[in-house]
Amino acid sequence: HLSFFSGFGPFRQYLVNSSWEAVKELSKRGLGKNIDLRIMQLPVVYQKAKQQVFKIWTTLQPLLTVHVGLASSTKAIVILEQCGKNKGYQEMDACGFYPEGGCCMLDGPEKIESTINMKTLWKNISVEGMDIIFSRDAGRYICDYTYYASLYYGNGKAAFIHVPPLSKSVTADFLGKALQTIILEMLKQCGEE
Repeated sequence: HLSFFSGFGPFRQYLVNSSWEAVKELSKRGLGKNIDLRIMQLPVVYQKAKQQVFKIWTTLQPLLTVHVGLASSTKAIVILEQCGKNKGYQEMDACGFYPEGGCCMLDGPEKIESTINMKTLWKNISVEGMDIIFSRDAGRYICDYTYYASLYYGNGKAAFIHVPPLSKSVTADFLGKALQTIILEMLKQCGEE
């Protein structure tokens, strides 16, 4: 089974984006023999991120695509995002643009839910030294935009995880381990469907 993972490149004051560092660590660790794990760094640019997501789904058709983003406002918290929203994108990306009409897909529904039940995942999982929370709002920036596009193109077979910035206590290695734990649990859900 092919599973696809993306993190994001640098933006604002984050010259090293913890989401990409975590995805690279996950890639080193792997997810067992049956999972062909592919990774990609997405730019913090609406249009380019959307084009890459479209390419992932149309060319690779993965079992699951998991996007990982940096939540700058959190302290040692991993956030499991349940759904992506279509409208409200008014904040400029790294190139100084935002989507026309603040919308991801002109013909798309208001929101799309992941086929992964993040609430169940949240209840079934624990990572030592890290709080995990469940969320229904990924924030109306590149993260939410990318998630919505992936849910749209992938018929809901996408997931989004927000990770905290890197720090002394939150290393890339630690985040990679946390992602591995979370995603192995996520893949169990995929197997049950």
